[in-house]
Amino acid sequence: MKRRWSGLLCAALLLAPLPGWAQVFPARAVKIVVPFPPGGSSDAVARVLGAKLAEDWKQPVIVENRPGAGTTIAGAYVASAPPDGYLLFVQGVATYATTGGLYKNLSFDPIRGFAPVSMLSTSPFILVTKQGLAAATAKELVELARSKPGALTYGSSGSGGSPHLFVEMMGWATSTRYLHVPFKGVGPAIVALLGGEVDFMVADVAVMPQVRAGKLRALAVTSARPSPLAAGIPTMAESGVPGLVMPSSIAMLTTAGTPRETIAALNTALNRALGNTDVRQKLAAQGFEASGGTTEELAAMLATEAQRFSQLIRDTGLKLD
Repeated sequence: MKRRWSGLLCAALLLAPLPGWAQVFPARAVKIVVPFPPGGSSDAVARVLGAKLAEDWKQPVIVENRPGAGTTIAGAYVASAPPDGYLLFVQGVATYATTGGLYKNLSFDPIRGFAPVSMLSTSPFILVTKQGLAAATAKELVELARSKPGALTYGSSGSGGSPHLFVEMMGWATSTRYLHVPFKGVGPAIVALLGGEVDFMVADVAVMPQVRAGKLRALAVTSARPSPLAAGIPTMAESGVPGLVMPSSIAMLTTAGTPRETIAALNTALNRALGNTDVRQKLAAQGFEASGGTTEELAAMLATEAQRFSQLIRDTGLKLD
């Protein structure tokens, strides 16, 4: 009788649901939150990676766009989520590093509210102008702005985004002023530039088809070195304005407090996806270089950039609320 009860107990234990820590991650659908409308760089990267992760995990991966307020709407949503790794956040490194200094009335901590998972991709931003603007180089654009203080207009993907910050940084470094016209995403900003509604903008590589077609003029890339993703376009230094470097670096974050084991599983899955030939080709076709790396490397990079941009915000006095 004793042996029979022992056998029944073992069977019951085998049939009982495993505790959360023992389940293989992910055991259900994962959501990737993008803080911009569909069509921009973050959205494109999220969808390419989401499709590959869903294939590998055999679980749905849903991309959800939550644009607005300089990524803080999406940030508040992810920061307040349960810390279980099922809600991921695609965020630009520069935006992550500057949000706390630009916005003072946030419902979440833009640094401590998130846990780094992995770098995803890097690419240059591109300084582009409408056709007909009397500036063929970045230096000539600065000189034109100096002759017409505050008259040149520039579009951006939204207040607080990296393109906006880059022009603010350029203005501070060169003692020039520009009129900012924010849009809800890079797509509408490019349309406005094509229509001559603004004079110039800093865009991601999504603008290259219009550059190649001769509809817009590219003056410089914002990376430290020329990029094969924007062949033939000089750096800011080569175009006459040295000292300004801000690549488009996109990272994956999740809610702070997520268990280390879950973050490790996410990092492994993302690096596996980013190493996949098909994924790399799809990202390259859209103008992005797959990155990857360890969680520790991303954490160190985020800390360095937060310090760098905090100094920039103090120097410029830039505030968004």
